[in-house]
Amino acid sequence: MVDSSRILNAQVVGCAASHQRLLQALDGITDKQCRQPSLLTGWSRGHVLSHLANNAYSHLRMFEAASRGEETEQYEGGKPTRDAQIEAWSSLSAHELVGHVRASIYALEGAWASATPTTWTGFGIKSHAGGARVAITDLMLMRWCETEVHSSDLNLDYSFESWDSTFVRFELDRQLMIWNSRKSMGLTVLPEAAAKLSPNHRLAWLLGRIAVDGLPVVDAY
Repeated sequence: MVDSSRILNAQVVGCAASHQRLLQALDGITDKQCRQPSLLTGWSRGHVLSHLANNAYSHLRMFEAASRGEETEQYEGGKPTRDAQIEAWSSLSAHELVGHVRASIYALEGAWASATPTTWTGFGIKSHAGGARVAITDLMLMRWCETEVHSSDLNLDYSFESWDSTFVRFELDRQLMIWNSRKSMGLTVLPEAAAKLSPNHRLAWLLGRIAVDGLPVVDAY
């Protein structure tokens, strides 16, 4: 229990710091910049910001349900609702988008602060993962990943090479578990070319953010 509490605390601190870096990066962003493409195919920076805000509110929804001893789907209505919400806010002004991002961050962090033992032992249902059941404690790293990775997707002087080293360590462990779960027995070892990459480059490849010669292309999540 001590180790799991230490990990949870580290992830709360790390994600909160990532939130602050994001908000600082958005200081002074313009409407024109929000309409420009992000590094994600088909998404403008406005889409990324809309997603970051809606994702925070979706985590808040699961936290609040867990505090009541209930389990709820991340987005009411599932993935279609998620996609519609992202699109709905994507064309808002920079001022409105940043306002939504900020409000959603502090609402979510407030839920972390007020979480009870009942909350932390609860579960939610991930809309974007086939309805998979997820422990509330696992949401911390998932939100940290959303914030770190999409901050680099914005292409505002923050790249995968800037990702927090503690985040990279935690997320690499998670992505390697996912990699192993998708492979046949005996084929779970990462390709040699991937093993030779730096941790940040290896994680960026696993998340579909970079292409590497000699390695298969991974779809961006």
